[in-house]
Amino acid sequence: MSESKQIIAALKRSLKARGMTYAELARRIRLSEASIKRIFARGTFSLTRLEEICGALGLSMAEVVQMAAPQTLQTRQQLTLDQEQALAGDPRTLATFHLLLNGYRSAAVAAELGLGERELRRILVRLDAAGLIELAPKMKVRLRTSHVIAWRPDGPVRRAYEAQVKNEFLKAQFDSKNELLNFVSAELSPASVTVVVRKLEALARDFADLAALDASLSDGDNKRSMGLMLAIRPWVFSMYAGLRRNG
Repeated sequence: MSESKQIIAALKRSLKARGMTYAELARRIRLSEASIKRIFARGTFSLTRLEEICGALGLSMAEVVQMAAPQTLQTRQQLTLDQEQALAGDPRTLATFHLLLNGYRSAAVAAELGLGERELRRILVRLDAAGLIELAPKMKVRLRTSHVIAWRPDGPVRRAYEAQVKNEFLKAQFDSKNELLNFVSAELSPASVTVVVRKLEALARDFADLAALDASLSDGDNKRSMGLMLAIRPWVFSMYAGLRRNG
């Protein structure tokens, strides 16, 4: 896919993520809906027009170009061991970093976590020292990482919080339209297992793409904290295994 088509695809994903139609986009930049459809179909963007469209979507042109990069917007990034230790050692620091990853500004982080200005600044300074953010005057923050983090399988964050996360994630009943719990068990060949693993990895990348895209939405937009847990492993139900051994 050419770079121009990748940019158009990124713009279309942004429109879809925001629930914005061509008609609404046309209204915001004072064009007809037919003109917008023609621009997207032909890929005839002037720099000025691209800047206007990005502005209507709440994005900079640089962010759109980054989102259009092959293999996604934002690949999941692994932090250094020291960075993970800095986060695992203090729940408020980890929570602050989590909210910043999801597009919260400093004031919104303080409101969400009930932090005073001095405490917030202390945490931001710690994140800056760890190389996770760049702290500017008036507590403005720029991330130095991807919006989606791949925690080390046996790293400090997982060791500190994994058991708690699994317990809290699975103990509640799954019953709303935005929730899904589906467990299946079968005997698969090694080739089929490889296919399933690849599909799970692709879904995780899609989740990361959407998270990176939605991080650009403003604090007031309708967003919810969502968790996605993917797993596959050799497994036999203990009751069945016991019957098979005793049979």
